[in-house]
Amino acid sequence: MTQRLVELKEITKSFGNVNALTRVTMHVNKAEIVGLIGDNGAGKSTLIKILSGVHSPDSGEIWVRGKKVEGRWTVEKAHSAGIETVHQDRALAVQHTIQRNIFMGREITGFLGFIRVKKQNEEAERLMREIGFTSKVFTPESVVATLSGGERQGVAIARALYFEAELLVLDEPTTALSLTETQKVYSFMLAAKEKGSSVLFISHNIYHAYDIADRFVILDRGTVAMTADKSEIESAERLVQHMKDFARASHHPEGKS
Repeated sequence: MTQRLVELKEITKSFGNVNALTRVTMHVNKAEIVGLIGDNGAGKSTLIKILSGVHSPDSGEIWVRGKKVEGRWTVEKAHSAGIETVHQDRALAVQHTIQRNIFMGREITGFLGFIRVKKQNEEAERLMREIGFTSKVFTPESVVATLSGGERQGVAIARALYFEAELLVLDEPTTALSLTETQKVYSFMLAAKEKGSSVLFISHNIYHAYDIADRFVILDRGTVAMTADKSEIESAERLVQHMKDFARASHHPEGKS
């Protein structure tokens, strides 16, 4: 039986008079890649911030591994639940080294509180070797600014995997990347899945989502317009058509042109 890792039930969130999300229900199973897609303004960013604990929903429930979350959902609770978010800007300090970026804010320290730089370098080296997010010319002491876009994305993903992410939330990870770099990010996602982690891949690029996802959730104007397994969608073009149909229906709810 498929195990549900994280489930959102009837999630609603408003900002003043703007309804960002309305009764959104969706889930992510263990060891699967879910493509969350939708146009700008569909509610993707708000949903990410709720999942990562930045925003609390106005109403609705969050369930983790079959148990309802009680009390306020926070960033700390999300981290404790194994949810790690890689935002679109990757939140990297590009003038610092790969090692510093992986451990920034969660450094490995000794019992006196001093940072164990040698240990951090060893762990960064292991991650670089296992995940393969850089070429062999780079070391843990290489500055992130010297890396390509896909390699920088790899640093952010490696950081999340090191801290034992069970759900890796990737916000537009392939934006502005070349085809080769995009394929590299795909390989990171598949490596995470093989380790038993799940990935929520947020994208407005339907073709990228179709290439990698096992299942799709389409958001339209703050609501879930469609959920489907990849086996139910014969092509990326068909997924595009579904989105166009939803957009047309939301503009003309009574079917008028």
